[in-house]
Amino acid sequence: MRDNEGVVNHLAPQPAFPKPEIKSPAGHWPQLHAAIEAGADAVYFGLSHFTARAKAGFTLAELPEAMRTLRSRGVKGYITFNTLIFDDELLAAARGLAAIAEAGADAIIVQDWAAVALARKIAPQLQIHGSTQMSVTDAAGANQAQEMGVDRLILARELSLDEIGKVRANTGVELEIFCHGALCVSYSGQCFSSEAWGGRSANRGQCAQACRLPYELMVDGRLAADAAASDRYLLSPGDLYALEQMPEIVQIGLSALKIEGRYKDAEYVALTTRAYRKAVDDAYAGLTTPVPVETKLQLEQVYSRGLGPWFLTGTNHQTVVDGRAPRHRGVRIGNVVRISQDGVVIAMDRQAPPLKAGDGIVFDAADWRSPQEREEGGRIYSVTEPRRGQVELTFANNAIDPSRIRTGDLIWRTDDPDIARAARPYLEATVPVARQDVDVRVVAHEGLPLTAIWNLTGDPNVSVTVQSDQPLGLAQSRALSEESLREQLGRLGNTAYQLHDLQLEILGAPFAPASLLNQLRRTAVERLIELQAKPDVVEVREPESVLAGMLDSGLRSLAVAAREELTTLPGPSNPGPQLHLLVRTPEQLDAAILVRPASITLDYLDLYGLRPSIARVKASGIEARVASPRVLKPGEERIADFLLRCDCPILVRPAGLLETLRGRTGQRLDGDFSLNAANAISAAMLFDKNIGRLTPTHDLNAAQIAQLALAMDGPADSEPRRMEAVAYQHLPVFHTEHCVFCRFMSKGTSYKDCGRPCEKHRVALKDSSGLAHALIADVGCRNTVFGAEAQVAAAHMDTWIASGIRHYRLEFVHESADAVKRIATAFGEYLDRRIPQSELRRRLQQLAPEGVTEGSLFVPESALFPVLQ
Repeated sequence: MRDNEGVVNHLAPQPAFPKPEIKSPAGHWPQLHAAIEAGADAVYFGLSHFTARAKAGFTLAELPEAMRTLRSRGVKGYITFNTLIFDDELLAAARGLAAIAEAGADAIIVQDWAAVALARKIAPQLQIHGSTQMSVTDAAGANQAQEMGVDRLILARELSLDEIGKVRANTGVELEIFCHGALCVSYSGQCFSSEAWGGRSANRGQCAQACRLPYELMVDGRLAADAAASDRYLLSPGDLYALEQMPEIVQIGLSALKIEGRYKDAEYVALTTRAYRKAVDDAYAGLTTPVPVETKLQLEQVYSRGLGPWFLTGTNHQTVVDGRAPRHRGVRIGNVVRISQDGVVIAMDRQAPPLKAGDGIVFDAADWRSPQEREEGGRIYSVTEPRRGQVELTFANNAIDPSRIRTGDLIWRTDDPDIARAARPYLEATVPVARQDVDVRVVAHEGLPLTAIWNLTGDPNVSVTVQSDQPLGLAQSRALSEESLREQLGRLGNTAYQLHDLQLEILGAPFAPASLLNQLRRTAVERLIELQAKPDVVEVREPESVLAGMLDSGLRSLAVAAREELTTLPGPSNPGPQLHLLVRTPEQLDAAILVRPASITLDYLDLYGLRPSIARVKASGIEARVASPRVLKPGEERIADFLLRCDCPILVRPAGLLETLRGRTGQRLDGDFSLNAANAISAAMLFDKNIGRLTPTHDLNAAQIAQLALAMDGPADSEPRRMEAVAYQHLPVFHTEHCVFCRFMSKGTSYKDCGRPCEKHRVALKDSSGLAHALIADVGCRNTVFGAEAQVAAAHMDTWIASGIRHYRLEFVHESADAVKRIATAFGEYLDRRIPQSELRRRLQQLAPEGVTEGSLFVPESALFPVLQ
């Protein structure tokens, strides 16, 4: 049992479930050392490429030394390789995976299915952990990940503990959850705001944090009349905090608990790691000691946008997003009572810690000040108590402007110098703070050399044997005893070890001088360090050969099999370009039927309103297709059953649903953008799941989509074509469990008591530039924010046609029936070659109600490459 304070509970019974790892973030060396000393079991960090935190990480040259450092302290090192990989990066990715394996990494954390496939072939012994960006929310998704090669899966942060337990009970793959740190408002892997608005893909480690910007709530075209003045950050959630749920969490049987924060400093890493180390150890030992108030205050102070368990304890849409601010707030102290000539008098909150000179504070004026204005704040010069419960603060050198402070403003302590002092033992340790338990077995027979076997507790693979050069003589006065051995062998104060268990096999009355025991101890420690630091020997295959084999044989065989599968499906064997419409309202459906596209996909808020619409589409002679929700959680299995009963093709969005439906229907299953296929390998792996058509991830630009079409389907004149490209849409920039309707348009906590404003009003979020982004709820009450401008592919249609893409989808959100008809007609005339690409572009610029953009389809000049060879 590892304990960083040197206290070992020998009497605690061993629970039947595993003790979860504490997994801490490391942006670079200071954070890595802080995590080690504070007691982390594992540290995760990225390299300079293929990591979801592009601005933090180690270089490939630093990786071997980082792994040696971790191994010598008994800490595992997991490398984040969790970005989508483009086709022209596959070779670099393969080489990177080989280098990571050769450096001795304990595991890689990946998002892209191609990374899973490459790693399995290049380094078969390397552990693969599926990132939370895989958006897995149910046991079906977990089982599919395991089938495709994942050893451990990091579940989505939107699951409750009850839902996590249900996933655990229905899958054999190791599971991990986040326990602390920043929350993304969107499901990880399902956020395209950075890609749409700045060309910076969140799935490529370049999140622009658009969720932290201010938005105004627009209801039925007008600013919400009852919106609170402070409710400006409608999509900015608080930070996760799960110390108080730890007794329940450890009993679920999870493999690891992950602390978010690869951009955070070493103080944050040290204090959060230490807090969760103690909480997990206590919970695993069966202790139920409440979390000290000081511990939570410390974690709030080091970094917090407001701490809470949020989704872990179930649905309460009034809690996750406060709306006042998007940044670190620290600890709430109180509110302004009055502004005096010398300073500011504040009323202290009952649970607030005392203020002192040197503390940094900020005055929260969200109720009356514009979000674009800087906040007033500074360091306290002095604190006096004019009356009970109130204090007067003064600030040196005109540090604050009293005219920018009002009575009632909230006050937050954003910085406390005591935090640095609390973290200092872990940041400036001259001797190890975190220690590893060792068990020692000593064989001492009179007349034979002394033998000592040192084992790392709980790890039989880390064992060294030391032996004296000379046999032991007969003791004249003080024979060797367990007490004397424990005294000498336990002197490990400057090492990373502590003596846990000692066993002594003694024969006769042997004598061993203290100098001999000390020398054997030093030798054993040196060998333990050397053994621990030595990387395991793993098989690493030549990455170029592996990749060439996968592309030349594996992908081709999959493509052939997929085409054979598709030829059994109904429809024309060699159609020209086809138009497919996706509608979200009955009025849009009326217009869509008049256009007579190849298919109409129904994506309704109310699933049970689909059946009459499906019947209408079928009766018109047009193929009907239903779109699934993007997320399915435990308890929502009825949705899959309903989709099956629709008796028509299904547009599949979550990976778990693909696994659930596979083999249960004769209808075609088409994979949507949310499956995040970014390259030919991941596309082929999805086709191997018997999908019919596939829409690539929105992280690809127009040129990359054309290139992928060629890789998926071969030459442009081959048939059938299997890519479905979205040529018109409002990009789904956020997809969130947080319900804006419930939080800001009701007093309810969930769909049970919110009054369903999503069914009664048309709602949008207006940004600082004046664009209103449509907001729609789905059947699971999850919200999608759609980009205001229509993203159109008109500038790239000629290239797409030439690359062999035959299926073009137009998606509508709040468009009127007339707009649907006009936009679809324009595309239909283009595909029939009745108007040129230039005319299509001109018409769309006039028809889109909020204007048009290339959005994620934009191809920068630096990224241009020929797609037709």
